[in-house]
Amino acid sequence: MNEPIPKQPASEAANAHRTTFDHEKLDVYQLELRFIAWVTPLIAEAKSSATGNAREVCDQLDRASLSSLLNTAEGNGKRQRQLRARFFDDARGSATECAGCLDALVAKSVLTSKRVAEGKAMLLRIVSMLCGLVDRFDETGGRLREEAVEYRIASRSQNVSRTRTRTRRTRNEA
Repeated sequence: MNEPIPKQPASEAANAHRTTFDHEKLDVYQLELRFIAWVTPLIAEAKSSATGNAREVCDQLDRASLSSLLNTAEGNGKRQRQLRARFFDDARGSATECAGCLDALVAKSVLTSKRVAEGKAMLLRIVSMLCGLVDRFDETGGRLREEAVEYRIASRSQNVSRTRTRTRRTRNEA
């Protein structure tokens, strides 16, 4: 029969080995957690002084910061490289959305640029780290490629055929 698992005293539980998930080992994940801890009181402060549309920006900032964190965690748990890259790219998009929300709160005179500077610095580092993860797991490297295509042009009046080869440039060559 199944016996209930005995509960550890609080002191033992605190000293017990902490189980960690792989995403918790990522520096970017830890920085995203720090950003959420930093932005939560800022959102409360902004909401208390904001009215109307500025409150919507605060709500969006809260959602976007959480989305970045959760996409990073979920992406790190995916086994397929392209799928991982997509989640990390979504996390990057949410982090840049956070920066946009901070800019909007400054533009609406809810916060000052000095007040949001620390958060924007964290976001810049988060976006940079996520770009690195996207590049690492995106097998295409974000480049568009097409193989050379051979075209044959034949004149009906002549039995001569000409061959043309056209190669498109990749995004990095443009």
